Amino acid sequence: MSDSTVHAIAGAGGGIISMALTYPLITISSRLQVQKNKDSKEAYKSGLDAVKKIVAKEGISGLYSGLDSALFGISLTNYCYYYFYEFTKSSINKVQMSTLESMSAGAVAGAATVLITNPIWVINTRIATRNASAPNSRPLGTLETAQQMIKDNGIKSFWQGVAPALILVANPIIQYTVFEKVKARIAKTRALSSFDFFLLGAISKLAATSITYPYIVVKSRMQLKQSDDAKERYNSIMDGFRKIIKYEGFAGLYKGISSKIVQSILTASFLFMVQASLVEYVARLLVSLGMRAAPKRI
Repeated sequence: MSDSTVHAIAGAGGGIISMALTYPLITISSRLQVQKNKDSKEAYKSGLDAVKKIVAKEGISGLYSGLDSALFGISLTNYCYYYFYEFTKSSINKVQMSTLESMSAGAVAGAATVLITNPIWVINTRIATRNASAPNSRPLGTLETAQQMIKDNGIKSFWQGVAPALILVANPIIQYTVFEKVKARIAKTRALSSFDFFLLGAISKLAATSITYPYIVVKSRMQLKQSDDAKERYNSIMDGFRKIIKYEGFAGLYKGISSKIVQSILTASFLFMVQASLVEYVARLLVSLGMRAAPKRI
């Protein structure tokens, strides 16, 4: 197996671990992102208030709504992203890529990943936010949610929000470009430790999420079942921006950002730290299984 596959498997493993550790923060930020009427009694006033109300109404399990689809989604997402990223890097065939080359590799990997995995994240967003958008409805599992989506809007509903998701390819491009550049500078002075990878993941994700967050909010809302009310239905990215600003102000574009930034930083930090450690173990495992040639430097 190629180096691209080794990095992809390690990335999938790192994604599963980091997602499992930080999932409650994803639930909180997702519900805050899609919340439109903040004045209702059921509305979440803050991240802490969301935790209290979710636990009181749904129990601890409410914080893990949609975890199964999220774990499958992140493993496939990271596998695809790392595979296409490393494959593109190997095609460029340089020891040290330029900023433009690094961004190009990220764009190719990100676009391919979005098109392949968007259906999973639409399902996950609907499961994670269902209690907030339809408080009296029975919780649905992954397959039931998928069946309901097909029944309501057909197959096309699996690609709702794909346009802002493609724009959000900029998020990992920024993240991995910052990561690669800072890593290269540190590597010139000393060997990197696991904690270095943890910090690099935090710094790079903070930069990426802070810049792209308004698109994350629009994407989350477009992935929900669209309302018949024209005021709450988003027909395009710009329509989403206009309606959020008109009815909720600019602050509406940053709903849930505090919990999202904490979650994103922790997820990226754990991911980079675990993925860097797993690469070597995955390579050894594949060699021992006869699925990879004799060890070589990765």
